[in-house]
Amino acid sequence: MQFPGRRKKLIGSSQNDLYDHCLQFYGQPPLENISLTEFETFAVERLKLLKTVENLGVSCVKNSEQYTKKLDAEISSLNFPQKAELSEQKVQGGISEYEKRRKDHISHFILRLAYCQTEDLRRWFIQQEMDLFRYRFNDLHSKHKTDFLHKNNLKYETVSAEEKKSLQDKLIASSYGLSGTKVEEHDVYKVPFQDALDLVRTRKVYLLAGNAYIPHHEIVTIVLNDFRTRLSKALAMTARSLPAVQSDERLQPLLSHLSHAYVGQDYSIQKNIGKISLEQIDALSGKSFPLCMRHLHKALRENHHLRHGGRMQYGLFLKGIGLSLEQALQFWRSEFVKGKVDADKFDKAYAYSVRHMFGKEGKRTDYTPYSCMKVILSNPPSQGDYHGCPFRHSDPELLKQKLQNYKVSPSGTNQVCPTTSTHLTSMLICSLNFQKLLSGGRDIKKEVDMSQRSQENPASVTRPSQANSKQAHEEMGDLDSFFQDE
Repeated sequence: MQFPGRRKKLIGSSQNDLYDHCLQFYGQPPLENISLTEFETFAVERLKLLKTVENLGVSCVKNSEQYTKKLDAEISSLNFPQKAELSEQKVQGGISEYEKRRKDHISHFILRLAYCQTEDLRRWFIQQEMDLFRYRFNDLHSKHKTDFLHKNNLKYETVSAEEKKSLQDKLIASSYGLSGTKVEEHDVYKVPFQDALDLVRTRKVYLLAGNAYIPHHEIVTIVLNDFRTRLSKALAMTARSLPAVQSDERLQPLLSHLSHAYVGQDYSIQKNIGKISLEQIDALSGKSFPLCMRHLHKALRENHHLRHGGRMQYGLFLKGIGLSLEQALQFWRSEFVKGKVDADKFDKAYAYSVRHMFGKEGKRTDYTPYSCMKVILSNPPSQGDYHGCPFRHSDPELLKQKLQNYKVSPSGTNQVCPTTSTHLTSMLICSLNFQKLLSGGRDIKKEVDMSQRSQENPASVTRPSQANSKQAHEEMGDLDSFFQDE
């Protein structure tokens, strides 16, 4: 395919000129031809990177050593640019820095097409791109930061040495982490205070005569504001031209899928089948299962029965963590015969559905475990059901009792449960709670607070549309029919 754009502006410019810096504002769209395979690969891998940025922003303190280490590893594994120097020479077993920058450039514009369609998608995309930009900008050496500012015509006035010396004490007193040595060695920028409202609000800069004096390490805030403004305008323009792109029958399905694609681990790969045994399930449920599956397991053990929604959710989960078909049949049969179902009735009414789940009956589709989004969106539980998401479908007081029964301390319970009414989504709350369970009740208040602050803007929460809900409901509709109770 070919990206439309202003081709004349690039005539006569070399490839190195286009990607002469490892960071960019994505002002010029790519104009080259790429294959549909490359189009989809670039888009999915950038989406994986942005999802990692979102998850790390919740599970780690931003800019901490753990955050930096994990994000750096993800950027490296997905072959996105890291080095400041451009080279067309391929490293052994990898791709060149030029190819990484090309991938970064093209993949950004592809996701623009996918995430410009609704206001919520635009907000999520802007938030994750800003967090990624912040990390990459902070990772640059001082010289390359200056080069980036000059390349993008961000001409902030630099304070002279004489003025820095006269204001040194006031700059040190008003700016966190600034010392006399740093004031002398690094640039200090003077910008109109209205361009630095975030820094003014948090009292991180010195104000004088309508200007904010910004230390070199805080200039990223100003650059980010500029980046956000440009990207927001670009997404609005892309949305207006989207109908022309969607008329291409090759691209429309790809773009529609990207905005709600699952890019986590592929549980359909059979390499894990048979890696757990029936004897391990009880022990694993108490220390390694997410709360929704732990709840289903407990209900099954107590009632010796689950209705079809619970069997679908829990059965596919057990398959995903490595229970074989033979073990699954043995597991469900042994539990059901303890209740009101005898062995003959199980074989007639329930065994077929278990084999169907493993792709051995019917259309022989090898079904995968439910994603969190499907658990939340489709088939909400009614009275007598135990499936669904506890953080979305349970009463808050019952949820607190449940967590306390699972030996989560009262303070830990209060840290997790109140966030259900804030901007955190159910999936992110579940992630934080799961970390607490695995850490033996370690205090996660800092992570919760950082997560709330990182999402004060609803930009980082994508609210699924009714259309997505309908698709999630229909996704495995034919499998539902095999799990209905008689």
